[in-house]
Amino acid sequence: MSERELAELEQQVRGCTACPLHLGRTKAVPGSGPFQAEIMLIGEGPGFHEDRQGLPFVGASGQFLDELLGMAGLQRPDVYITNVVKCRPPQNRDPEPGEIETCTSLYLRRQIALIDPKVIVTLGRHSMGLFFPGARIMKIHGQPKLVEGRLVVPMLHPAAALHQPQNRPIIEADFRKLPEILEQAVREQGEAEAEPKPDEPQQLSMF
Repeated sequence: MSERELAELEQQVRGCTACPLHLGRTKAVPGSGPFQAEIMLIGEGPGFHEDRQGLPFVGASGQFLDELLGMAGLQRPDVYITNVVKCRPPQNRDPEPGEIETCTSLYLRRQIALIDPKVIVTLGRHSMGLFFPGARIMKIHGQPKLVEGRLVVPMLHPAAALHQPQNRPIIEADFRKLPEILEQAVREQGEAEAEPKPDEPQQLSMF
């Protein structure tokens, strides 16, 4: 796993024609952030500004996300940010199941494997659904769960707080818990690595 592989994957995203979403895009949006960031945030799909710039979360939701990261003692260069689908759905509609499956199987799973974050934060119900199928976001938001060996924390999408101000304190409180969740992930990973491995069977001497 190397930084070069991540750069190559991002370049593949920029030229992707695997589903119909590419027909209406200005730019695909692979993601941005450091290789092997400890925290990875997964949104839903690019919006108007993201489609123009080719970068994730650069509109109003992105400005609010920067504020939320600040509440967690983080800045954008500390985290890797991407989306479930890498091209903007027409008229900002929800991504369709086939589009999600294509983008996830071709790109998102590989991004997760390459970056290998200790914590994944899902922003919104579409990214939450990849890890918690059938769950309701208002019931499980802010509660980290171990999924395939890493902590996944479902959170509201920043846009949900912009459109419905009553949601703002909820997502702010969840982001403030991020340092504690990361500390938990680091501690649990350290404990797992420190566990003694079962002794390998020794070959008996013939003499």
